[in-house]
Amino acid sequence: MSDLLNPGPDVAPADVAPTDAPGPGVPTAGSPAPRRAKGEPRFPGGPAADPAGSHHERRIRSFQPRRSRVTTGQGDALERLWPQWGLDIDGLRVLDLDEMFGGLPVVLEIGFGMGEATARMAEADPDTGILAVDVHTPGQGNLLRLAEQNGLSNIRVANGDAIILLRAMLTPDSLAGLRVYFPDPWPKSRHHKRRLIQPEFLDLAATRLAPGAVLHCATDWEPYAGQMLDVLAAHPQFRNTAADGGYAPRPAFRPVTRFEGQGLEKGHAVHDLLFLRR
Repeated sequence: MSDLLNPGPDVAPADVAPTDAPGPGVPTAGSPAPRRAKGEPRFPGGPAADPAGSHHERRIRSFQPRRSRVTTGQGDALERLWPQWGLDIDGLRVLDLDEMFGGLPVVLEIGFGMGEATARMAEADPDTGILAVDVHTPGQGNLLRLAEQNGLSNIRVANGDAIILLRAMLTPDSLAGLRVYFPDPWPKSRHHKRRLIQPEFLDLAATRLAPGAVLHCATDWEPYAGQMLDVLAAHPQFRNTAADGGYAPRPAFRPVTRFEGQGLEKGHAVHDLLFLRR
């Protein structure tokens, strides 16, 4: 499964892969990681540990903390590229997307895992900006590394809670699209309230999507796919692009991810849902 809002802010010291040359501030293989004060970022100048103080906000969340492994290559990308291409979701400012992306239409991607699919979509469509949100530090570093390697200037990486980003940092009708690929399905019944695609989320997303913008979801968890379809079909601000009112074929622009490939090998059915903002 992708890390689509599944992990939370990292709390463990970085484990360093021995194959990469150590970067500044990154311990060499086998050496103990230096102790960090609570709330201190893992990488100087990189993503904040908890940019919006989200642990103080009493709201059911669709992601949870987990420990993460960061290679020195990813850590180096975070330290060097975060000031230029990264931003923390602190809820304290409104973003000027025109300035950030040079006037390109902007699609918000919530949860990008390790970023390979995001980088491929950005490379295939350089005339669209991608604001990619996740809380998974290795994935943030990997996407920044891929963007630099492939000369992708149309990617920005955001760290933190996508709900706070939508609610406090984006203006109405500012998004040309929204992508939610392989969110955590929260399969247990008592956890269904944590699923991201809920009526309240769609209410908020509709205010930030421009009329005609596409909300694109994908999942390999059959029960969640059914819930997504029901919730989206019932929302007055969204219209299904599928003529039969069901699932849509996978569009060519969405690459098959490693996780998706593993699901297909296990016999999972992958469903895409494409709905227009009315």
